[in-house]
Amino acid sequence: MSQPQTLLSMAGAPATPPNLSASAVVMIDAQREYLDGRLPLPGVTAALEEGSRLLSAARQAGRPVIHVRHKGRAGGLFDPETTAYSIAEAVLPVGDEPVVTKTLPNSFAGTELAELLAGLKLENLLVAGFMTHMCVSSTVRAATDLGYRSAVIAGACATRDLPDGQGGVVPAEQLQRAELAALADRFAVVVDSVAQVPA
Repeated sequence: MSQPQTLLSMAGAPATPPNLSASAVVMIDAQREYLDGRLPLPGVTAALEEGSRLLSAARQAGRPVIHVRHKGRAGGLFDPETTAYSIAEAVLPVGDEPVVTKTLPNSFAGTELAELLAGLKLENLLVAGFMTHMCVSSTVRAATDLGYRSAVIAGACATRDLPDGQGGVVPAEQLQRAELAALADRFAVVVDSVAQVPA
């Protein structure tokens, strides 16, 4: 049996991520809900550290950074009146970096993200954040529909254990691996760290 290939490789698409110099960074939902709130994620501290390295690289290169923040309801997850809504200290916006507020998994849905990106006149996105299987995946898939080429920085993403619907659990590590593989099939180049992104 032959080794499986991604649809991107079968189509002859580039196997390397887009250059940092030709990309915008989109940091999705790097909020304290996932750090010390009701949804702490396995590996979130390491992911935030890699996210910080990604932001530093972008800023040093003068590349645009857009932050996305999820807004929940009062008393629920991502309650805007609590610290859970706050962006984690390691990846706080600086200067005039825009913060897009969303209420759905897809960061483009009902937000100004598409307009902000259109104004940058760029075709490439470097994406990181939380959760991999939810808002990162939804946003990257939508970005493909809108004509963007994306790279996901896996080391700057994390997810959580999920029930499997049959009385068992899908561990976060397995879910992370499977979701990244699904994105790499058609929607994004996936790399472990920003160090693998060409300048």
